[in-house]
Amino acid sequence: MPDRVYNVLFLCTGNSARSILAEAILNKDGQGRFRAFSAGSQPKGQPHPLALQALEETDYPTDGLRSKSWDEFAAPGAPQLDFVFTVCDNAAGEACPLWPGQPVTAHWGIEDPAAVEGTPLTQKAAFVTAQRYLKNRISAFIALPLASLDQVALTSKVREIGQQEGTTSRRPEVA
Repeated sequence: MPDRVYNVLFLCTGNSARSILAEAILNKDGQGRFRAFSAGSQPKGQPHPLALQALEETDYPTDGLRSKSWDEFAAPGAPQLDFVFTVCDNAAGEACPLWPGQPVTAHWGIEDPAAVEGTPLTQKAAFVTAQRYLKNRISAFIALPLASLDQVALTSKVREIGQQEGTTSRRPEVA
């Protein structure tokens, strides 16, 4: 199925920074093979300005990015998800809704750049670092031979990706 488009949901508690970055990166770098979304258990209501700035400065589109509840993706009529990735440790520990279908899940924990205090330069650097870690993971994900891997192998591969440099947690996955 070379024309198959995979739906991917990135989750974070506030849906204002890491999950927004991941959504934008995969939508562009996935070159039409993926349709990325992001959501949060307790959405902040708008993307963090530094997340949008980091994306814009690296030529990632920001149109249409918004902070939203993960309930939108568990409701009738929501896209059937193929993958669900948590990008913060808090979201990984929460009881998630039941997603339509049986998506492959993994935890790709990244430090929260929105929680970094200090000078504006220090704060911006945190967003650039988070974006780099997410881009590296997304690049590895895009390179997987998705159509030729069974569910068990695919789950193992995406969980390994979550252990790349910058991970916030090395604890075992809970599906």
